[in-house]
Order: sequence, then structure tokens, then C-alpha cells
Amino acid sequence: MKATIKTQGQQFTVSEGDILTVNRYPNTEAGAIVEITNVLAAGEGADFKVGTPTLSGASVSAKVLENKRGEKVIVFKKKKRKGMERKRGHRQELSVIKIESIKA
Repeated sequence: MKATIKTQGQQFTVSEGDILTVNRYPNTEAGAIVEITNVLAAGEGADFKVGTPTLSGASVSAKVLENKRGEKVIVFKKKKRKGMERKRGHRQELSVIKIESIKA
């Protein structure tokens, strides 16, 4: 069974056993179970259902495998002939999750 979910501001089409990298879930540790209730569509073939905008009663269970940080992104700004230069870095906080079960 496949499902389209919305989590952490992004949409994913997932099936059981998929591993995703999403923005970090707050207050979770590795091994925690996360319930995702924003299921936009679920099913396969003739059993496919589309929500308006979400399916009521549907949920996806995911296990947090690890919390990590993404690669560093350098933001460099410069204004020519003004002597202004600014260099900043950013590392996004991420969670790696594995889809355990889909209930539709």
C-alpha cells in the first residue's frame, strides 16, 4: 500500500519500509515512534482514496532511526565598491525515519 503524506512542511509518497530524511521532529530521540496523521491519499488500484484535503482516520507510523545535521551551506554576501562582505554558514537539523505501517 502507498500513501501520500505531509510532514514537516514537505509531501512524500511512501510505502512500508521506505527510509526518508525530513526536517527534525522536535523532542524525539532515535528509536521513537512518530504518528503522521496528515495523509493526503492512500491505497492502491481500486482501493485508492483521496482526501479533501486529508483522509480522516488514516495515519502512518514511522520510527526515527537517527537525528543528524545536514551538510553546511555557505551564504556569502558582498556589495561591490562598499567594502561590505558577510559570510555565514547553516546546517539544517534532520531526522532519518523509516515507515513502519500505513493505516487507511
